[in-house]
Amino acid sequence: MKKDKQGVPPGLWNRCEKCGHMVYEKEVADALHVCPECGHHRRIDARTRIAQLVDPGSLEEFAADLRSTDPLNFKDRIPYKERLEREQEKTGEVEAIIVGRAFIRGRGVIVGVMNPAFIMASMGAVVGEKVTRAVERAIEDNLPLVMVTASGGARMQEGMISLVQMAKTSAALARLDDAGGLYIVVATDPTTAGVAASFASLGDVILAEPGAMIGFAGPRVIAGTINKELPPGFQTAEFMLEHGFVDRIVRRADLRREIARIIDYCGK
Repeated sequence: MKKDKQGVPPGLWNRCEKCGHMVYEKEVADALHVCPECGHHRRIDARTRIAQLVDPGSLEEFAADLRSTDPLNFKDRIPYKERLEREQEKTGEVEAIIVGRAFIRGRGVIVGVMNPAFIMASMGAVVGEKVTRAVERAIEDNLPLVMVTASGGARMQEGMISLVQMAKTSAALARLDDAGGLYIVVATDPTTAGVAASFASLGDVILAEPGAMIGFAGPRVIAGTINKELPPGFQTAEFMLEHGFVDRIVRRADLRREIARIIDYCGK
């Protein structure tokens, strides 16, 4: 049976993972993959996100030829090279982020979109390099940088090489800030670990989708480590907004308009 980009056969009813209501998949897709009953924002792949966010046909992708290697000859259940091949075949992408130049409601931007369908958008050397190139292009072209984050963190199969991407991307963003550039982050579910601790937390403006998990370690890990019950809604976008880590929560349907307004307000 033919499936859409999210792997769901069209015309089926499925149960919402959040509220438990049976929802018609075509209706959910028409609502940008948001549950019409409870407003739960499903995770979506990078190409779907780009189609929703930027003006039609405006993306000019760059750094698309960069591919991960296996510097540690790493193997867990399967060799890392084999894992990469499986992910590339499954998603049709070569890595966990897409970067390019595009327009959002007529405003020129450099955009980066992480792909949670590719090894949970974990950050290895290629992801770090593509983020850095996006930052450098934003400086070169004097355009706002919009980064849509969704990641499980650093890619363990690349060890310390993955961890240094936190410093690399942060240093690049410091140069963007020195150049007076505008950096907008859209944190989606989940934005965690090394990505949350680096370029996802450095935006001039940080937007988040409703209900998105945002934080470093997962809540179960934290609760087990400190042996305490966590506050209600801990690490949700709403909790982060209340505690000053997020500037605004924006529904998916309103993201294009909100980003355009921020660009206009900042005079970029």
